[in-house]
Amino acid sequence: MKYVVGIDLGTSGVKTLLVDGEGGIIDSASVSYTPDFLSGGRVEQKPVVWWENTLKCLKALLEKHPEAKGKIEAVATSGQMHSSVFFDKNNEVIRPALLWNDTRTTPQVKEIFDLAGGKEKLLDMTCNLALEGFTLPKILWLKENEPENYAKVNKVVMPKDYINYMLCGEVKTDVSDAAGTLLFDVKKCQWSYELCEKVGVSPEILPEVIPSTGVVGTVKPDLCSEIGLAEGCKVVAGGADNSCAAIGNGVIKEGQGVISIGTSGTVIGYVGEINSEVTGGVHLFNYSAPNSRYAMGCMLCAGEALNWTKRTFFENLSFDDLNVLAEKAPAGSGGLVFLPYLFGERSPHNDPDARGVFFGIMGGCEKGNIIRSVMEGVGYAVRDLYEEVQKFTALDEIFITGGGAKSILWGQICSDIINRPLKVLNVSEGPSYGAALIALVGSGIAADFESAKGGKVKVVRETTPSENAAVYEKLYPVFREIYKANKNNFKLIKKALS
Repeated sequence: MKYVVGIDLGTSGVKTLLVDGEGGIIDSASVSYTPDFLSGGRVEQKPVVWWENTLKCLKALLEKHPEAKGKIEAVATSGQMHSSVFFDKNNEVIRPALLWNDTRTTPQVKEIFDLAGGKEKLLDMTCNLALEGFTLPKILWLKENEPENYAKVNKVVMPKDYINYMLCGEVKTDVSDAAGTLLFDVKKCQWSYELCEKVGVSPEILPEVIPSTGVVGTVKPDLCSEIGLAEGCKVVAGGADNSCAAIGNGVIKEGQGVISIGTSGTVIGYVGEINSEVTGGVHLFNYSAPNSRYAMGCMLCAGEALNWTKRTFFENLSFDDLNVLAEKAPAGSGGLVFLPYLFGERSPHNDPDARGVFFGIMGGCEKGNIIRSVMEGVGYAVRDLYEEVQKFTALDEIFITGGGAKSILWGQICSDIINRPLKVLNVSEGPSYGAALIALVGSGIAADFESAKGGKVKVVRETTPSENAAVYEKLYPVFREIYKANKNNFKLIKKALS
């Protein structure tokens, strides 16, 4: 039996997944770590922490499964997007990486819009708007604030590219991670040399770009022996975490999409060619499937809204208790509507000043109404994302994943609000399984993603819209109007307290 390993290099930990040559999941191992949260919204991490823990994870996995030693033919990594690793001419790390959730780069974001010639021109070059988390603002921050370090930069890579380099000694990235730098022409699938010139970044510091299923190199012989990999084990490029997660959750062809209700929330849809007007309402990135892209709407607070509700109002209740109370409440929560903008909002508003709102509280409001309104508010925000993604691709088959998908009630609410059936798969690993599928295809063990799954991935539950869909169809415009009516008030609150 042949095996592959999918690695998920996250912000707070790394996970390795052992998968057989027929797409079957054997086992996983994980290790946690904590980024360095510094003052002023700065979040950094020494890349060596990722490498040491990845090695630890791989060894732990093989110790549990000695039958796979010497039979792992390929590895591929899914990695946190946007975070920047700066290499010098010897491919040594110059300084700790600036992570995706580092917000020190607000001045550089404004600078990018100015240098690019405005929002429309930037969208024309990259299909995306500048945000603090993206890689380009971090490069400019380094250039302006640490010129001595910037002068040493030979290459800028993403976290998973650093792991690939440590495994095989080659410096490359893939299309899905390149798209998240804000220096990539998503339509042409190449670096945007025009934008590089406008912002004063040499394209020479950008790595070679290959497909997610492209082979970066082979694992160094001494590492193959140390870890227990097959001699000549291939390092397949892998991809950005959202791209790999979508692959792992069944999105492998036109018409498919996935809703994820984790701490934050996303709606992702497979896109072939970009034929609609690009407005910045969603992210448009190159995908890990061949010659494709994906549209991604992102909300900053999804499952965390229910976590906050539990911590704040129902600390002594379990999540099962919350579900029971919410089930007893009527659809529409008796007129109570919740805006889940506890941390501002990304898609479709791009409004950092937006705030959470409970609207329509009455004396008869009970605990279940509050809990259900939070679930419904997240559902309405999911529909916002869904509507934006639909502008680029018609979703015929939609999967749902993440912690929120474990709640049958919450899945039903989302199905009712977007008025579409939602499917749950028997795979919960997402990014690491997507990376493993990429390894299977990239190594040649499988011809394509469909065959890579080998019939092991199945739908375990399908939720179809109920009669409550009619109630939510009436309340969705109300949800939208509450934000519009309070958009300026959010800014006034911020101004009053600043």
